[in-house]
Amino acid sequence: MRLIELSFHDDAELVDRLMAASERAEPLDIFLGEPTSRDRRVLRLVFGEGDGQGAIDSISGLMDGVEDWRLVVLPVEASLPKPDAKRVEASTRRKFMALREELYQDVAGGAKLHRDFLLLTLLSTIVAVFGLTADNVAAVIGAMVIAPLLGPILAFAFASALGDLDLMARAARTALAGLLLGMLLSAAIGFGFGADLTSEELAGRTVVGLDSTVLALASGAAAALSIATGLSATLVGVMVAVALLPPAAAAGLLLGAGEWEFAMRASLLLAINVVSVNLAALLVFFYKGIRPRTWLERRSAKRSVYINLAVWAVLIVALTGLAVLMTVQSPESIAVAPEPSLEAEP
Repeated sequence: MRLIELSFHDDAELVDRLMAASERAEPLDIFLGEPTSRDRRVLRLVFGEGDGQGAIDSISGLMDGVEDWRLVVLPVEASLPKPDAKRVEASTRRKFMALREELYQDVAGGAKLHRDFLLLTLLSTIVAVFGLTADNVAAVIGAMVIAPLLGPILAFAFASALGDLDLMARAARTALAGLLLGMLLSAAIGFGFGADLTSEELAGRTVVGLDSTVLALASGAAAALSIATGLSATLVGVMVAVALLPPAAAAGLLLGAGEWEFAMRASLLLAINVVSVNLAALLVFFYKGIRPRTWLERRSAKRSVYINLAVWAVLIVALTGLAVLMTVQSPESIAVAPEPSLEAEP
């Protein structure tokens, strides 16, 4: 359940319109407070899980042009007496998802480029690089957990669904900064320490194919779905990090070590994963009905969605085709050096 509270200056005509809009939204409970000494009133609405977006959109439309008002959304941990079970079930069944404003608040935070983001990227890259070189699965998994690359990738897809160009620009800048920092740092480590080409973890990031695209699409869809429904994204963040950080670290490491062909393969895998995650996340956000509030904004957002879908679709087809072609022409990944012969010389 969630509580929506609106504070505003008392106005008889506005109150009537707000009450009518609130009742049309069918809340579980509704309360309108008496005017205070400062001539302010409070409207409280209680909705079931996944409900209330219509009420917020209606109220926001009515409050356009009105000064000095505030709407807040609060989670309800418990409520007494218990609301009617049938009404709660019907409310939840309509569409189980987080509010657009809640999603924006959560997702926009991941698009911020700050020192903590860069520090986490730096640390996770170091862990990933030495994990790949030492063939240490635990270290690679640890790097996946602390990598902050999920935030800006999902923020870009979310901004595309809303047509929010400012958020798209901030998310793209943050994602590029994180990926470039990871690749440059891993390239420096590869130049200074080299790369162990017998590592299976490192070799696995040079294998590209159709399965790479399917994995990244599934990861991106699962991540976006967890965000849209308001569920925990921790495990999904690990899944997406699997598809982003290791190939980025592997590409830089191999590039620094002078292994150009294998570095290109790892870079291709990274590109496939980034494009696939964006495409899948955008499709999920669009399917879940994440749209701007006004008609004009929706028209602009629809154009943004179609353009981004077209670009991502063309890119994923081209990159996957290149990956399949590379696999056919040169199917082997990093080769493990053969054991020296023990046959006696004649």
